[in-house]
Amino acid sequence: MTNASLNLLIQKCEEHTDYQQYADLFEQLDSSAPPRIEFVHRATPRNFLQTKKLGIFSGSFNPLTLAHIKMVEDTVAKYQLDELLLLLAKANVDKQVFGLPLAARLLTLKKYAENQQRISVGASSHGRYIDKVTALKTLFAADTEFHFIVGYDTLVRIFDAKYYTDFHTELQALFVSARIIVANRAEADIKTIETFMTQPEICRYATYVSCILLPDVYAYISSTEVRDLLEHGKTVEHLVPPSLLAMFD
Repeated sequence: MTNASLNLLIQKCEEHTDYQQYADLFEQLDSSAPPRIEFVHRATPRNFLQTKKLGIFSGSFNPLTLAHIKMVEDTVAKYQLDELLLLLAKANVDKQVFGLPLAARLLTLKKYAENQQRISVGASSHGRYIDKVTALKTLFAADTEFHFIVGYDTLVRIFDAKYYTDFHTELQALFVSARIIVANRAEADIKTIETFMTQPEICRYATYVSCILLPDVYAYISSTEVRDLLEHGKTVEHLVPPSLLAMFD
């Protein structure tokens, strides 16, 4: 791949026919209104009444990497998920928008999902997981199990009391319908995750948290690394999916 850069990727996304539609969607999503999730791509086959186990991978995807893909593939297989929703929030907790615009990220997610059978893509008005569950309950059957796929940094935020008005009441409401699946990353192995969940204030929720083990080659891949390489015009073929590379053509 030649002439690859972050600016070129943004330019290619902005030239796509769906880009402005996605930019408008994020403008319409209101974080001060009731939580809302809008789909931009749905998985096939379309018999969604059969979605009993839904995986939700809500991330910044700035940009999508092979580590994200590995987390999706391994989780779908291990937990036998019927559908996997890649979800991009307008307002992520503690994360400002930089790098790829939100509309560009959503476009790259859709491009990946188009060739996958079980992958859906959506945008969320809210960043907190309890709010995402509220929105998801309006879209799926009452008996749907929600399985959130997260990295260690997100796990820590989920259990940070500063994001809640009533810490335990809200967490208990979250875990009525949801489970958390945590992937090891460079900064946190499985032991680190398990130790974190032994803290006295949160150990009661440990049964709702499980892990998937990524091989080191994936655990050390980060979107930050990809952006740094793109900003210096260096190859990222070994770090991102073919669907993203194709967007440079």
